[in-house]
Amino acid sequence: MTNSHAENAQDGQDRPDAPGTPDAPADPQAPDARGGQDSPAGSQEDGSHEGGQDGHIGGQDAPTSHDAEAAAEHQAAQEAATRRLAKAVLAAEQALIEFEIAVETFRVEVENFSRLHHQRLGPMYARLDELDAQIAEAVAARTGAPEDIRKAKEARASVLPMPDVEELFHGWIGSEGLFPESQAMLTEQPVRPPQKVRPSEEARKAYRDLVRQAHPDLARDDAERARRDAFIARVNMAYAQGDEAALRELAREWAAGPVPVEERLTESEELYARLEWLAERKELLAAVAAELEGSAIGAMIKMAPQDPDGLLDEIAEKLLADVAEREAYLAQLVG
Repeated sequence: MTNSHAENAQDGQDRPDAPGTPDAPADPQAPDARGGQDSPAGSQEDGSHEGGQDGHIGGQDAPTSHDAEAAAEHQAAQEAATRRLAKAVLAAEQALIEFEIAVETFRVEVENFSRLHHQRLGPMYARLDELDAQIAEAVAARTGAPEDIRKAKEARASVLPMPDVEELFHGWIGSEGLFPESQAMLTEQPVRPPQKVRPSEEARKAYRDLVRQAHPDLARDDAERARRDAFIARVNMAYAQGDEAALRELAREWAAGPVPVEERLTESEELYARLEWLAERKELLAAVAAELEGSAIGAMIKMAPQDPDGLLDEIAEKLLADVAEREAYLAQLVG
């Protein structure tokens, strides 16, 4: 048995096709030395490696997506801020127009009151000055006192003052230029002097509506501003004259005219510049309003803000009473 076993062992070493020998072909079902790379464990290892690469790439993609979202949010925030700024500019424009309407309305009232005051009450003031001079002269003639004589000369001198601009040009021109009536006559237009201090409520409403629609500050280019400037100048003249028919015609003309260019959103820098211009314009108007309110005529109008025309009647009645009183006193002196 020992020999047989040895022979069998020797036969196994000599057979070229014995399994396990170095020269034997590999069994297709048996794993070879590189089987670890193709094994499931090897696949998991490769998958982990590839997944690690994908995870690394994914880690780079995540910040990129976050940056895009942040940029979009920033852009949306900028657009929202621009829209808010545009609304603020629009509100400031409307507020400025309303303020300018108020200032222009008061300016017309001051101008009309001044002119009507001069037309209606000027002769009464002149009569009072003449009576004061005659009374002073009568007193000086009676007393002969040097002081009374001096007062009489001063009173007479005040009756004949140096003519002002209006008197030199016979009411055609004042310190600020031609009066509207003078301009109308020079251009062969009908003369329409103001009949009262404050135009009618209908005229005031028509005026406000027209200014709100056609104000030059709403223009976005020079051509549109020039058109609005010329139109508003006509509106102001019609309102100053209290011409309701002319204002209604101007309203129809504006409604039939070119459609104003629709306002568009501008860049933030332009909107800020617009706000600065509106603020400067408001300061200018505030200065004009303060000057009007501080004038003598403006102060008189503020005494009767609801009925400035009635104030003229009250002043006229007082002046007539003063004239009658002085005439009676003068009659006693010379009688």
